[in-house]
Amino acid sequence: MRKLIPAAIVAGSMAISPAAEAKGCLKGAAVGAVAGHVAHHHALLGAIVGCAVGHHLAAERAKAQKAQQQQKPPQNKSGR
Repeated sequence: MRKLIPAAIVAGSMAISPAAEAKGCLKGAAVGAVAGHVAHHHALLGAIVGCAVGHHLAAERAKAQKAQQQQKPPQNKSGR
């Protein structure tokens, strides 16, 4: 039960903090926390690393999507 209190505090502070370019961080932190907990009870370390990895992957995905959109020629909507 004592381990749930810090997790609840962290989750609560993340929920009320402003969302500033944290794409991928929450999902990565959740997955990392679970993996860290399973791997010898290092949930906090797993959440930190998961957040960093999730944010990195989301930034790469956004960059690739932006590059792909720039390569597409504009479509003619008139149908001619």
